Amino acid sequence: MTQYLKGKSKYDKQPFVQLNDQTGFWTGWGNIIDIIRSKVENQSSGKKVVVIDCYQGVLTKDIISALKKGLSANIFYSEDLMISSEEIEKLVFPDVTDDEVFGYLTRLKLEEFFSSVKIEETRKEISNIKSDITIIFGIGASLIYPNADVLVYLDMPRWEIQQRFRNNLISNLGVQNNNQKTSSQYKRSYFVDWRVLDRHKKDGMHKWDLVIDTTLPEIPKMITGKDLRLGLEATLSRPFRLVPFFDPGPWGGQWMKNYLNLDKDEINFAWGFDCVPEENSVFFKIGEELFETPGINLVFYSSKKLLGEAVYARFGEEFPIRFDFLDTMKGGNLSLQVHPTVQYIQQEFGMHYTQDESYYILDSGEDAYVYLGLKEEISIEEMKQELTDSHKDGNKTFKAEKYVNKWKANKHDHFLIPAGTIHCSGKNTVVLEISATPYIFTFKLWDWQRLGLDGKPRPINIERGFKVLDQSRTTGRVEKELINNIEEVRNEEGVKEEKTGLHSSQFIETRRHWFTKKVIHNTNGSVNVLNLISGKEAIVESPSDAFDPYVVHYAETFVIPENVKEYSIRPFGDSEGEECVTIKASVRIQ
Repeated sequence: MTQYLKGKSKYDKQPFVQLNDQTGFWTGWGNIIDIIRSKVENQSSGKKVVVIDCYQGVLTKDIISALKKGLSANIFYSEDLMISSEEIEKLVFPDVTDDEVFGYLTRLKLEEFFSSVKIEETRKEISNIKSDITIIFGIGASLIYPNADVLVYLDMPRWEIQQRFRNNLISNLGVQNNNQKTSSQYKRSYFVDWRVLDRHKKDGMHKWDLVIDTTLPEIPKMITGKDLRLGLEATLSRPFRLVPFFDPGPWGGQWMKNYLNLDKDEINFAWGFDCVPEENSVFFKIGEELFETPGINLVFYSSKKLLGEAVYARFGEEFPIRFDFLDTMKGGNLSLQVHPTVQYIQQEFGMHYTQDESYYILDSGEDAYVYLGLKEEISIEEMKQELTDSHKDGNKTFKAEKYVNKWKANKHDHFLIPAGTIHCSGKNTVVLEISATPYIFTFKLWDWQRLGLDGKPRPINIERGFKVLDQSRTTGRVEKELINNIEEVRNEEGVKEEKTGLHSSQFIETRRHWFTKKVIHNTNGSVNVLNLISGKEAIVESPSDAFDPYVVHYAETFVIPENVKEYSIRPFGDSEGEECVTIKASVRIQ
């Protein structure tokens, strides 16, 4: 294994953006309720209305209890104004579908989950309240009363929502299904709930007066909406990291557990999500406290500053580049899989771009390998039949190497995986996956006769997989186009720059820099995502002192907003005088 496993890791699992000169920060429900009361009492109107809107996943019981204890108020609950759960199930079914894994990205809006009659009746009831405080609480509360005296928002990161699904703590939008299996709740959220709630959030985030972080339910934290927006603005003008999270899996390994000092009680860690803004968070540090906000809020707040105008024009309010770790060190093979083509993903799932990928080998054991591309002159019909037979009969083994190439994988190899290419990482690798963001669209063809961590077989999608399988990506073409397709861009004393991909059919371009001195970078019209793939630490600086110097450590992924324009990276601290290496991804503009 790599030399870095022999030393102490400096990988930061709680990176943050420091906020200074904030106008307010409060912890604990007692203090939070006091501030809400004072803001309401400062309103000149006789009737005072507080709207407390929520994202999915907020645990409401303790919050409602605190509101009742701390405020003498008339309370209305938005969930009481929704259409029936039966009507909601019927509403969402065309997008949720009866497929075990996949649905269709919904075009629904949050308003459609509510009864217009109930809303109108509630508004009339509120209008008849002549004084005192009125609170409207819950998901979509601002739809009920758009002109609140005080608008409070309770946000929630998607990763925390998933943990609450796993613990049967929460339900999907408008229904009570907390005992449903986690994968079904996640699918419903991915295709419907989060799309609906994100549209509502985008419409309202510039109006928030107060924002509450309840990721740690026992330690609620509140800042002003103004401070949140100032924090997002500050983040868009400097390098930053998202808060990583890690998850075990049936094929997971031991590298991340050992090197990143993760929970030793877990059987393994398979995934490390280091840059998925839809699911990762951003920490704002205020004094000694950390305030957590979903990373996607950066995209919603100012997509053009983050992504660049050309990237925004192509992808809209979506962050198109994903970095994550796949750890199979002392683990097993990933499932043999294929991802949908653009045409298929648009037609079947409503996604406008697809899950193109690449595997950058961050570390490898002696017998590490990657499966990639079909062998020459095989029978596709025979391959499909053998996969089908093996799936139906647990005693039959699919001989993957009869049909799929198996390539030796060494540290710093880069394997490109355009959509439609059959692939998987083998055991004893640590992959830095550099990919397009749509991250759940995997058609598993073979899972090596193993069960998921829940003791059940994982879903296999042979029919879908063979509809998108690119039969032209065979041995010769794979070797020529998809493995270490490296082009040297410059080579001077102290700096070597290379293009390492991705494939011409993919929209991401990657550049690798080997350096012992300062390297000047330019965003060139696109957000940049980088990882320090060799060297203990490096420092990112602004040639014009536009942001404070930012130190990154081995294996950390960091983002440079397009708004930054120019920046430099050089070895720092323990790496001064030594060679460092970064891999940088951006969207091809031309």
